[in-house]
Amino acid sequence: MRARTNPFSPRGVLAVLVVGALAFLLLLYALGQGWTGQEDRNGGNHAAANGLNGFSGLVTLLERTGNSVSLSRNRAELEDYGLLVITPSHWADGEEIGEIVQQRIDYGNGPTMLILPKWQAMPVPEEADVQSQDGWVILGDPLIPQWFGDLDIVGGIDLAIGQTGGWQGLGEAGALPEESKVQALVTDNPKMMRALIRDAEGDILAAELVQQDGYDDYNAWPVIVVFEPDLMNNYGMADRTRAAMALRLVEEATLGEDLAIRFDLTLNGLGASENLLTLAFRPPFLAATLCMLLAALVIGWRAFHRFGSPLAEAPAMAQGKRQLARNGAALLQRVKRWHLVKTPYEDMVGRRVEKALGLRHTEIDARRDAIDNALTRRGHDGPAFSGLAADLRNAEGPKEIIRAARRLRSFERTLTQ
Repeated sequence: MRARTNPFSPRGVLAVLVVGALAFLLLLYALGQGWTGQEDRNGGNHAAANGLNGFSGLVTLLERTGNSVSLSRNRAELEDYGLLVITPSHWADGEEIGEIVQQRIDYGNGPTMLILPKWQAMPVPEEADVQSQDGWVILGDPLIPQWFGDLDIVGGIDLAIGQTGGWQGLGEAGALPEESKVQALVTDNPKMMRALIRDAEGDILAAELVQQDGYDDYNAWPVIVVFEPDLMNNYGMADRTRAAMALRLVEEATLGEDLAIRFDLTLNGLGASENLLTLAFRPPFLAATLCMLLAALVIGWRAFHRFGSPLAEAPAMAQGKRQLARNGAALLQRVKRWHLVKTPYEDMVGRRVEKALGLRHTEIDARRDAIDNALTRRGHDGPAFSGLAADLRNAEGPKEIIRAARRLRSFERTLTQ
């Protein structure tokens, strides 16, 4: 019997393995990049939001002016070197924000810019007669972030929301989008702050933290706090003067150096796990990754170059009496030779009946007469065996043959029970 050939070619199996491996690597990369189907345009005050309170306009402005800008979804990236822009929401943790800023100061990871929230926003209702896009919002009343008082780096200063007549600083001056709802630092001459932008009343809208005594100036990078977010959010980017001032603030933070700019999204609830694909190729996981790759290569090589044929091949046909009968019936159905089973079946049933009656005849014709005579002597009043056998011999077609064979089988069962 010829052995069955493999239905899958080596090239086909190799293609399936390659596609599966690439899909797995893409999954790891997507998890690290935050491609989870979560909508970034959720009306928040972060760099991925396109509402009035978002900062996607500032991101686009920085990109088009030649800066290297990225959105960070990984908390570990907050320690990377460069300018980190933090835009927390009203419900952020002040102690956590303070730890992030202080750690960057201690390790000299680069400048930090903290933009405080102000607006309470809500999505544009569907029933509103306004043409809007996904992520657009309606601004509500302003609200001072309660966590600002928990920041140790700016302790002892107060915020307020009120009316003003404009802003000036860094060689620029202009108006604000909502001059009746301006958030500013109202503490007189705070020792820990160097004012960068003031309003018409002299209150501070943006300032730089003054380094404390005894701090190593060698690693000193500016930490800028923007109290009025309308200076840099999408609402503020609608004015050319404010947009130019936002670039000046970024330049003030980077000290004029060409630094990478990273906007944090983790404090806004858009964080993602660390890129597993990158993590697998970094110590201490690099050794385990190399061992797994080597093992996969060995397994693949053995699979495509198997030594010899299998020890035992599977049977071509299932075993057992029932399966044998089914196979025989399937063969008869396929070749359409039902008439070939009539004589053998009559002979098989006749031998069983003959044995049950204690007769000793071997010829089919003699056996029929002997069975009929024996049944007559015993007073059998049923159909004669010869008549049932004749019905089977004269049957045409599979249905008639099966019907006649069943009657003959019933006749046998009445004598052998």
